[in-house]
Amino acid sequence: MATIAPNLNFNPEASAKELRKAMKGLGTDEDAVIRVIAAHNNQQRQEIKNKYKTLFGKDLVAELKSELRGNFEDAVVALMTPTIQFLAEELRWAMKGAGTDESILIELLCARSNNEIKAVKAAYETAFKRKLEKDIQSETSGHFKRLLVSQCNAARDENPVVDQAKAEADARAIFDAGEKILGTDESVFNMVLCTRSFPQLRATFEKYRVVTGKGILDSIGREMSGDLKVGFTAIVNYVWDSNYYFAERLYKSMKGLGTDDKTLIRLIVTRSEIDLKQISKTFQKTYGKTLQEFIKGDCSGDYRKLLLAVLGNN
Repeated sequence: MATIAPNLNFNPEASAKELRKAMKGLGTDEDAVIRVIAAHNNQQRQEIKNKYKTLFGKDLVAELKSELRGNFEDAVVALMTPTIQFLAEELRWAMKGAGTDESILIELLCARSNNEIKAVKAAYETAFKRKLEKDIQSETSGHFKRLLVSQCNAARDENPVVDQAKAEADARAIFDAGEKILGTDESVFNMVLCTRSFPQLRATFEKYRVVTGKGILDSIGREMSGDLKVGFTAIVNYVWDSNYYFAERLYKSMKGLGTDDKTLIRLIVTRSEIDLKQISKTFQKTYGKTLQEFIKGDCSGDYRKLLLAVLGNN
């Protein structure tokens, strides 16, 4: 379940005027900004943005960026950006300049449906006049590149009917390509993990334990390394329990010294209208503390208020 739903009392003109009042003159009423943004879903925010330009002849996002700073600004801008466009921008950021943030590529390509990937690819090409697949090929290498290109192709089987015979055959093929031999045939893992439907993969993982006496993640851990290991693990965790996958991503963004605010913002914002409520429950069950408690401990000021508002909005 989502934490942000459409506002049933939606009035784009009133919301635009409230945001104008919050930013007019000296200083900014950050509480009012949070109140308006967290009370509406993304589609309604786009309507507020359009109404703001109609009423005041100014771009709302540009106004917000001029008034806000730091992580609070980044979170507000993320919430004001159409979700698919925001994800496309995150992918571009991950590959732009020196170095590559492989964790973002894995999250946005290995833990998404065909339709989501296709939509992000189209948005990426529209926004940047570049091909996502071509950029992935230039920024990654080896078997990890092959994994991401396969995922970028967005051609996973979506038949909900499970073929148990195929599940057993795939389980044996993975075993034969990994644990059974010296070395690893990564292409077999890639073929199964990137083409089978999610229900089919769950059946395959269950068959793998029956056939081998081992869990698929244990075998991936022994047979793979580096980004390829992280990518295959992401697919397995997402297939088994998507709520756990995202809860773990949130936990890792805040555990230890420092906070990975980019990941924290991306996950809170993009899951808020899909499944953030279930992710929060899984987070508490897995880590013994609520997601709110972690955010209160790791974030501060208006940034913290905004994230909590998004998390707690019903």
